[in-house]
Amino acid sequence: MSNETLQAVRGMNDILPDEAELWLWFEEVVRDWLASYGYRNIRMPLVEPTALFCRAIGEVTDIVEKEMYSFEDSLNGDQLTLRPEGTASCVRAVLQHNLLYNAPQRLYYSGPMFRHERPQKGRYRQFHQVGVEALGFAGPDMDAEQILMCARLWKNLGLSDVTLQINTLGDSACRHRHRAKLIAYFEQNLALLDAEAVRRLHSNPLRILDSKNPAMQALIEAAPKLMDELSAEAIDHFAAVQSILTQHGILFEINPRLVRGLDYYNRTVFEWVTTRLGAQGTICAGGRYDGLVGQIGGKPAPAMGFAMGVERLLVLLQEAGMALPKPLLDVYVVHQGELAARLASQVAEQLRDENLRVVLHCGGGSFKSQMKKADASGAVLAIVIGDDEAAAGEVSVKPMQGGTQVRVGVQALRDTINKLIRQE
Repeated sequence: MSNETLQAVRGMNDILPDEAELWLWFEEVVRDWLASYGYRNIRMPLVEPTALFCRAIGEVTDIVEKEMYSFEDSLNGDQLTLRPEGTASCVRAVLQHNLLYNAPQRLYYSGPMFRHERPQKGRYRQFHQVGVEALGFAGPDMDAEQILMCARLWKNLGLSDVTLQINTLGDSACRHRHRAKLIAYFEQNLALLDAEAVRRLHSNPLRILDSKNPAMQALIEAAPKLMDELSAEAIDHFAAVQSILTQHGILFEINPRLVRGLDYYNRTVFEWVTTRLGAQGTICAGGRYDGLVGQIGGKPAPAMGFAMGVERLLVLLQEAGMALPKPLLDVYVVHQGELAARLASQVAEQLRDENLRVVLHCGGGSFKSQMKKADASGAVLAIVIGDDEAAAGEVSVKPMQGGTQVRVGVQALRDTINKLIRQE
């Protein structure tokens, strides 16, 4: 076996402690934000049957065709996949556990997803999403509420360079009519299509509209518009969404080429985008997927949801100049001597009983070297204990940002520390 140092799999990155502080802060903001809208947490497995994603996402999508991490279970031959997105898993869990039996559900989840893509800034093969799903809500009020939710989160995070694009994909009958016209149109211009567009022509022509090939842009601009095929009901639904957004002062652009990459969407779709992340400008996207519950095998029910990429949002926050939060530490306990070590351990545990955040120095060393570590820790206070203090049942308390060091009895330590921390 080689002694070469092993590395993480390409595109699957370690999140080191300094960076993890920002993740923890972000996750706390997100939990509070979701709770304010009445969303409850659900947690699904990382591994699902491959058939779930083929059925839900669509067999001729990029995700299923090129990007999924799929494998055969060596024990029973089951075809399994590391989840590439969360909506299908969430809907599967809702149906399996009959959560829609009594009432609609507002749910959210967070965690890693997996796609075999080319790693780049803010885009990895293991990436993290926060997903929000509302099942059992048919009206445009839910579409608008989820967009308003996002706008509130950007405000909470202090993000301003984010814009909203919306579109409607209509209902299945609208899309069937549009699909037929798209195929006829592109067949008449077959010589202008690139290889990828030709491959998609009969399987998923709507995705041709999302092509970034500069040579095809004029052709795509002149293609039949889905808007021309919308039913009166779909038009009214989309108009109501726009009306609610306007009422709340939310600016948006209608982008008729916004089609999303998953087959299950219908009616309202949206993306929040930024110019700060280059080609990976979408930080949050979603839409209505009224047919998915029935498609997976449940009784048909309306649904609306979105997901945001955590890595992209954190890159955006740092691009906007946000500093990494520093770990919060109340006390660093410095000690030297056998008797002092015993008392230091007791003091540290007593302070933790008071819900203080305490690091007890381990590994020995001089008082000078220990105080350097106490200073680097960011602690508000240092407690210094030598054998002389320990024998007297006392400790010294030193404010780390200036102030007078005091020596107090162990019994008075709690009140002394609380007083000093309040002064900070």
